[in-house]
Amino acid sequence: MLSQLKGVDIVQTDQTIPTHYPRPQFKRKEWVNLNGNWNFDFDDKDLGEQEKWFLKHRYHREIRVPFTYESKASGIGEESFHPYVWYQRSFEVPELEPEQRLLLHFNASDYITKVWVDGQFVGRHQGGYTKFSFDITNYLQNAREHELVVKVEDSQSCDQPRGKQRWINENFGCWYVQTTGIWQTVWLELVHESHLESVQITPDIDTSSVSFVYQVAEQAKRDDLRIQTDIYFEGKPVKSFSQHVDTSSPELKVNLASSAGGEWKVKLWHPQHPHLYDVIFTLYQGETLVDRVESYFGMRKVSIENGQVLLNNSPIYQKLLLDQGYWPDTMLTPPSEEVMIEDIDKTIEMGFNGVRKHQKVEDPCFLYWCDKKGLLVWSEVAATYEFSREAIDNFTKEWIDIVQQNYNHPSIITWVPFNESWGVKNIFTDERQQKFTEAIYYLTKSLDAMRPVIVNDGWEHTVSDIIALHDYEEFGEVFSQRYADKDKIVNNEISHNLQKFAMAKGYNYQGQPIIISEYGGIAFEAEQGWGYGNQVATEEEFLRRYEAITAAIKNCEYISGYCYTQITDVQQEINGLLTEDRKPKISLEKIRKINS
Repeated sequence: MLSQLKGVDIVQTDQTIPTHYPRPQFKRKEWVNLNGNWNFDFDDKDLGEQEKWFLKHRYHREIRVPFTYESKASGIGEESFHPYVWYQRSFEVPELEPEQRLLLHFNASDYITKVWVDGQFVGRHQGGYTKFSFDITNYLQNAREHELVVKVEDSQSCDQPRGKQRWINENFGCWYVQTTGIWQTVWLELVHESHLESVQITPDIDTSSVSFVYQVAEQAKRDDLRIQTDIYFEGKPVKSFSQHVDTSSPELKVNLASSAGGEWKVKLWHPQHPHLYDVIFTLYQGETLVDRVESYFGMRKVSIENGQVLLNNSPIYQKLLLDQGYWPDTMLTPPSEEVMIEDIDKTIEMGFNGVRKHQKVEDPCFLYWCDKKGLLVWSEVAATYEFSREAIDNFTKEWIDIVQQNYNHPSIITWVPFNESWGVKNIFTDERQQKFTEAIYYLTKSLDAMRPVIVNDGWEHTVSDIIALHDYEEFGEVFSQRYADKDKIVNNEISHNLQKFAMAKGYNYQGQPIIISEYGGIAFEAEQGWGYGNQVATEEEFLRRYEAITAAIKNCEYISGYCYTQITDVQQEINGLLTEDRKPKISLEKIRKINS
């Protein structure tokens, strides 16, 4: 029925506009993509709400959603900061049945998003890197054609989680042009009033079981709801079970092994064999099917033992690549599904088994393909750059959403809430900042007991499951000498990078795994742009330096992995293995050989 929905300039065939299914891990059939041309205006004086632009306004520009106005792909390409921006478009929808609901989804919009439908205020969301939705059913007027208006408010505040987005008017260091407004897919979805909102999936390989926690929509008040769960592997049925929903407590937890009457042989998820189980959730009201959702999960376990990270109870040496997820014409927004797959394929081709997704929560489609192809992911959050009550509040709320929204992805094996003391710049000695990072650590563990958490990736760790160190030393021999005595590094007798210490004051090393989570950053000689250390002139010079420092890390017995900086150039930072437009600078096979 929703396939009949019409809108203005819904460009489904234009390859420069993302058209992939926007939520691959919770998939329904009835949806429509609202990406494409929208009306658009700046509102620098913040007059739009006062002048009721949501009722009537003459827009002076067009923008191609979901690209931000700063990007070339948006059709605007203006990099100056504008704190208030407005979007408008119309769409048509046939008359809904009484039990049907129309949901409006935003995969990401930076930073405060306000929405009106047919002139009525629908809701507000704060946070630049998380998904959010509104039920717009009750705001639809009788007419078939409806108007959608969106206002987005952004700022240059350092109390706002902004990651690598600059907060001054020019790029500097490793901070780039800001991202303002809608930057991931906007879409509509038709559901029954009784529908599944989410299902949390937790594998347990030690008991050959998996558990599901079902969340049913609040308006589902009938007492005759039943959830059917059907699990498949490579198209063949594995297990099936049914559970009635207690509407007074819509969350239900079912252990697959016990509910199905016995254990089953598990196919484990691993980079070398990323086995996935398909699952279909069907919700019945009485005997009537009211919702059907397709999903999947991976059976894998991440644990820590004897100073090593274990995957499925066996040590895994992590060879990661720093990935900031920028593109030259679209910036933070992936221009298509194909380019995301290309980045993943080239990462694997170069012999890396994972990525550290740096200061960004990536498009759900990217995580889907990491799940499918077996690429490990360290998941970060955009940092604030001040420590204040406002920053604590902003950061904590957004981090909770990030962990909960991405919980089911088997590829995500580590949470990284803090990086290089950003937002907690005095953490080395400031007890309040130390306690804040402790609080986030324990909060994350309460939300997700499956994954290790790194607190302050780079240096000055408080409580942390892994000690992750950044060191851009360019000479392998010097690196080997500095790291020869582990005790001196972990006990703060020497600085691991000649600037910072591994542990914050008052905290002791507890035998955690040690990973060099940033190193390298080698750049070729250029008139503009920068890398770490001296720039190189030839491929031979690059490979000689890359091999020396990588070998020094691999030869250090107590180091259990590394993360090279980085996959691509990003604006003024030219230390990628690939250019911004994904052209290799050196032989990918030679990089793979060094990583093997």
